[in-house]
Amino acid sequence: MASSGVRNGGPRMSAKLDRQGAGATPKAAAGKQRLSSAAGAYRRTNSGPLPAAGGRASSGGVSSRVRVAVRLRPRNAEELAADADFGDCVELQPELKRLKLRKNNWESETYEFDEVLTEFSSQKRVYEVVAKPVVESVMEGYNGTVMAYGQTGTGKTFTLGRLGEEDTAARGIMVRAMEDILADIAPETDSVSVSYLQLYMEMIQDLLDPVNDNIAIVEDPRTGDVSLPGATVVEVRDQKSFVDLLRVGEAHRVAANTKLNTESSRSHAILMVNVRRSVKGRSEMDVSISGENGHSLSMMGSLRPPIIRKSKLVVVDLAGSERIDKSGSEGHTLEEAKSINLSLSALGKCINALAENSPHVPVRDSKLTRLLKDSFGGTARTSLVVTIGPSPRHRGETTSTIMFGQRAMKVENMVKLKEEFDYKSLCRRLDIELDKLIAENERQRKYFDDEVERMRAEAQCRIAEAERECKITLENEKMKYHQEYLDSIKVLEEKWKTHQKSPKRQIKEAESTSSDIREAHNLLQDEKMLRQSAEDEASDLMNQITHWKKLEATATAEVVKLRKMLDTEASQKEKLEEEIGVLRSQLLQMSMEADETRRSLDKGDGPGKIFPGLDSLASQTGSSQPREHSNGPKQPIAKLSEQVKVVANLAAEEANQEKIVEAGGLTSLLVLLRSSEDETIRRVAAGAIANLAMNETNQDLIMAQGGVTLLSMTASDAEDPQTLRMVAGAIANLCGNDKLQTRLRGEGGIKALLGMVRCGHPDVLAQVARGIANFAKCESRAATQGNKVGKSLLIDDGALPWIVKNANNEAAPIRRHIELALCHLAQHEVNSKDIISEGALWELVRISRDCSREDIRMLAYRTLTSSPTLQAEMRRLGIKM
Repeated sequence: MASSGVRNGGPRMSAKLDRQGAGATPKAAAGKQRLSSAAGAYRRTNSGPLPAAGGRASSGGVSSRVRVAVRLRPRNAEELAADADFGDCVELQPELKRLKLRKNNWESETYEFDEVLTEFSSQKRVYEVVAKPVVESVMEGYNGTVMAYGQTGTGKTFTLGRLGEEDTAARGIMVRAMEDILADIAPETDSVSVSYLQLYMEMIQDLLDPVNDNIAIVEDPRTGDVSLPGATVVEVRDQKSFVDLLRVGEAHRVAANTKLNTESSRSHAILMVNVRRSVKGRSEMDVSISGENGHSLSMMGSLRPPIIRKSKLVVVDLAGSERIDKSGSEGHTLEEAKSINLSLSALGKCINALAENSPHVPVRDSKLTRLLKDSFGGTARTSLVVTIGPSPRHRGETTSTIMFGQRAMKVENMVKLKEEFDYKSLCRRLDIELDKLIAENERQRKYFDDEVERMRAEAQCRIAEAERECKITLENEKMKYHQEYLDSIKVLEEKWKTHQKSPKRQIKEAESTSSDIREAHNLLQDEKMLRQSAEDEASDLMNQITHWKKLEATATAEVVKLRKMLDTEASQKEKLEEEIGVLRSQLLQMSMEADETRRSLDKGDGPGKIFPGLDSLASQTGSSQPREHSNGPKQPIAKLSEQVKVVANLAAEEANQEKIVEAGGLTSLLVLLRSSEDETIRRVAAGAIANLAMNETNQDLIMAQGGVTLLSMTASDAEDPQTLRMVAGAIANLCGNDKLQTRLRGEGGIKALLGMVRCGHPDVLAQVARGIANFAKCESRAATQGNKVGKSLLIDDGALPWIVKNANNEAAPIRRHIELALCHLAQHEVNSKDIISEGALWELVRISRDCSREDIRMLAYRTLTSSPTLQAEMRRLGIKM
């Protein structure tokens, strides 16, 4: 009886592989080297780096087929003894990438794979062929998956999870992949984190934390991405810590002893490696700030946030498929085998559906298929290695494994590059830049103030020196001229006395006196000239003093202006900091509310616990005033708007809609739409009603509570394009219900839909076109079933002219819906005359010839060829199909 236990981390593949790989002859080694070179060339041609997807998480992608390699395990000791007289059931042709499966001695079947690996292929060769292209894509920003599939005991865990502690050449894909990833990242900007899980008996268990034994799968409703938020995530910095994590995980993985393998895996092991890389080399912007004084301060800074590429590598070691009669499983081991086979069977069904392009892929049949949703038919680059054994006793299992690989090769994935902006890094960088600018501004301001003080002190010193020199010069000149004047007067007095004493000498002295007078007059003239020159020099000095005073006043005015500018910038900075704080608090509050809602949804609480703000929303709605009295404070309106946004986001998920309706959310939203005057509340309420209108049961409730009348009233007086888009979306969803056609039209739904075309916004027109297409499709279906007679209600309400006008609209969403509506209207013979009179026949002929959608083109063709009235008109006009 097989006993279930815990793996001890030992090797799981026969030692013969190591012996044959190590003991190969030089000739065989040379052959292996040639095969490795050929495989490398093939990999560079077909599995090179993927082209960029052209932007952030773009909606486009690159088609990439699932690559499949087959690896043959050598015979073990038991097979060497039991099958000594029988040849291997498979024959490998690695140079042609072919495998022959022998049915008997004279008949065999040939299969082609992307790579064929013999029993002599080394672990390094297997990694380079199977996993290295995927790892390179992961480092470029794409998701990747490496998976091993095969019968129990064929070497899947040896290929993927071998640690190679005794022999480094025996390292598996997990260890080698992490070695390449760590060698290619920059520790200061990039990060690598790891989660290690096992899927055992349809329960996801954490191998790094065994207490965490029932992890829930969470799927993003917008993108469809699958994640495991409850799993342990460990950041890896070096290869040794990663190997230690693998050793811990392998010790906790469930294994058992069976007839096929002494240490058989009883669970699927899943290694998730998340890589976060910063993209360098992006263009940056130059910013120049000009001041009023003509000087410019130039700074180089990146105003674009850094781009972060997030990718994920998933390595899946599937448990081996087995037959109960061959493995000898019984008791609990038998239950484990049943669970393994059921999950592998679900995976095979998904592969078959994807290979046959089936419209339905049963990914929800098993947790394994949900986890691998992105790996097959998703956005990840996937590489699969199927392991087989040579024993003819297991020909059936080998055939099943080969056919699984053949079907997997037909699966196409749309590989996408995932990029996002690192706003936190940009914020930190802008904070640092702002601090630098503030410090530089303060330094320049201090320098300017010091320079102004220096110039002012220098000007005052020069003015004081000039005044002192002028004063000294004036005093000296004054004393000089005064002394000369006194001397001349004294000389004249002496001469006059002498003249009075001697009359005879009077004539002679008179002559001499006249000459002295002339000389004194000349001296006086010289004195006047000198005094005038001194006054002129003093005037020049006074002008210089006035000029320096003007310069001082100008400098003071400039200082005042600069101080005012600095004060203004400081006040603006304080306002910005306050706004940033308010936004951060609002973001934190919204994040806490969203986390609380998600936790409530995961726990499955009742309506009141799931929507903690719905009761308050209902109470605020019940007590809200009519629109003409809604002039209260703004804070309650903002709070009510946030609560309505939360309910609208929850209403986008189908699982929450029934609980929202049960908790009175629909009634509250309709009351808000009727009574509130705030445009934001009306827009968000209309969006929530549009989300609820996607469910048929909710559509009846909306109609019963007068929702169409309220939506029509909102459409008539709303001007905001986004509000009109939400209202048009809600009415368009209601138009798709066959039972509500007459009531919808009677309550003004079609008139409101056509009235919203006045906006002219492309998003609003797209929703109007979708509603008309839904209404026309329901009418066509009712007429075909005999439940509708008479002309179309759309034609009665005057929709046909607008349909003809926009049948060839430049916007693809509008044109596609209008073309579809026109084809459905023309299918009913009673509408043919209106189709002809409004000129829609020419548009139908154009659609049947030039429409990009093949299904719409064929529908238009069938409509034209099946209508006698349209056929007669085409013959009259000479139109040929």
